[in-house]
Amino acid sequence: MYEGVVQDLIDELGRLPGVGPKSAQRIAFHLLAADPADVRRLADVLVEVKAKVAFCSICFNVSQEEQCRICRDPRRDPAVLCVVEEYKDVVAIERTREFRGRYHVLGGAISPIDGIGPDQLRVRELMPRLADGTVTEVILATDPNLEGEATATYLTRLLLPMELRVSRLASGLPVGGDLEYADEITLGRAFAGRRAAQ
Repeated sequence: MYEGVVQDLIDELGRLPGVGPKSAQRIAFHLLAADPADVRRLADVLVEVKAKVAFCSICFNVSQEEQCRICRDPRRDPAVLCVVEEYKDVVAIERTREFRGRYHVLGGAISPIDGIGPDQLRVRELMPRLADGTVTEVILATDPNLEGEATATYLTRLLLPMELRVSRLASGLPVGGDLEYADEITLGRAFAGRRAAQ
């Protein structure tokens, strides 16, 4: 335990996701040793990001304007909608340069243990986007874990009566992986999603 403001800094840093007590302490002492101008620049950016960044009024992605750059882009295919859990998932998919449609960010996944149900997600905002018939395919790109699967199953049941093409991202073995190290769920999905050799 440190005195006063140093401990306060460590405590606040420790509240960040993925930052444990030792990492928080290392970051705090790095900031103490850093040039005051560098620390001020960091503080200014933190304040500025909270003041300027909001969420897109259409897809709920992070944006500095009312609509994000993807929703404003006329070259994106409005017929294909990719539903993701978080904003970081949009970035991951965009890095592949494979998807040219639009997105809908749910803001999480169904997790009864954490008290998160469909009403806590942006499912209600998704439905009007599908009502006018512009969207013909919905890709469910939720995480391949229990919460992501529950979310995808819920959305599939909700969307299939709308006569949309609903698909899930393929999952299975990673390139360069060894079969002996794959868990049974991953290996099972790899078998279920197998395709013809070319």
